[in-house]
Amino acid sequence: MIALGILLALVLLLVVFGLLFRLQVLTSIFSGSYTREIGLSNRVNAILMLVFLVVGGGAFAYSFVENWDKMNPPVASVHGVHLERMFWTTMLVIGIVFVITQVALFVYSYKYQYREGRRAFFFSHNNKIEIIWTVIPAIVMSGLIFGGWKQWTNITGPAPKESVLVEVVGKQFNWLVRYPGRDQQLGAANFRLIDATNELGMDFTDQKNMDDFTTGEIHVPKGHPVLLKIRARDVLHAVYMPHFRVQMYAVPGMPTRFWFTPTKTTDEMRAQTGNPNFNYELACNQICGRGHFAMKLNIIVDEPDDYIAWVAQQKPFVEQNPEVLADLKQKQVESVKEATAAASATPQAKASL
Repeated sequence: MIALGILLALVLLLVVFGLLFRLQVLTSIFSGSYTREIGLSNRVNAILMLVFLVVGGGAFAYSFVENWDKMNPPVASVHGVHLERMFWTTMLVIGIVFVITQVALFVYSYKYQYREGRRAFFFSHNNKIEIIWTVIPAIVMSGLIFGGWKQWTNITGPAPKESVLVEVVGKQFNWLVRYPGRDQQLGAANFRLIDATNELGMDFTDQKNMDDFTTGEIHVPKGHPVLLKIRARDVLHAVYMPHFRVQMYAVPGMPTRFWFTPTKTTDEMRAQTGNPNFNYELACNQICGRGHFAMKLNIIVDEPDDYIAWVAQQKPFVEQNPEVLADLKQKQVESVKEATAAASATPQAKASL
């Protein structure tokens, strides 16, 4: 608050000085003693350029250091280390270019301010300069793009065969999670089958669904590949797991995927951060409606043995919701009756002809 008060005071002081200067100019005009002094205004602007460079640069450096921990959470995945290195390499390249260009911009504005009798030097073309500022950025950008493409094709490509499979479905305004059972295969889903109980639209005519189970949080084992199969029920969402450096859109009608390998359990991360209440988080970072702010889900990274024990405790969806099988059987009976009635009606229709 003190810093904000000082800043406001400085702004008000500059406004007052500006108004006094304008008042002096108007007074000179009305008194007939006004002479236009371009040099004075240019000198003031030139000095302000340097002031802005120093103050703005200092404010940027302070903000960067102060918020380092907030914008750079600990990495807890294998590919996250590579992405982090790639990100900061890109930031370093961009930062160097930014600093050079901005310092040159403001310093040159001061150095080459308007002066009486000075004439600007002008040249229309220089092949050497054109080649330098075309070839060098092209090489640097190509290297950065190739590194990004390599990482992207890795994390969105085929996952290892031993990967833990997890389906994540986004809807307004929460996440649905499904795991395959002992067969390690997710059953088919159909949006037409979605209701208040079967929110995922699981098709129970597919036997693969009989051992699938759903949970209210995500559990994954440390040091084991995890394949996320992602889809959305309604609007565009985004699976965002900052500590694992995972981000992937959940798009209606277009399933996406992402695989990663966690490297730190939840307990290890709590010890590292000194926060006993720490939890990994899956958040939607694509504004999806009024309840977007609450669209979060806890992720628990277990030791492999603890994960196996957790899976063993889970009950299949059909066991937790036996009414879905009862409804399926009822629909099958009705379907058989309709088929039988249609078959028996056919001879009578022929006889009437």
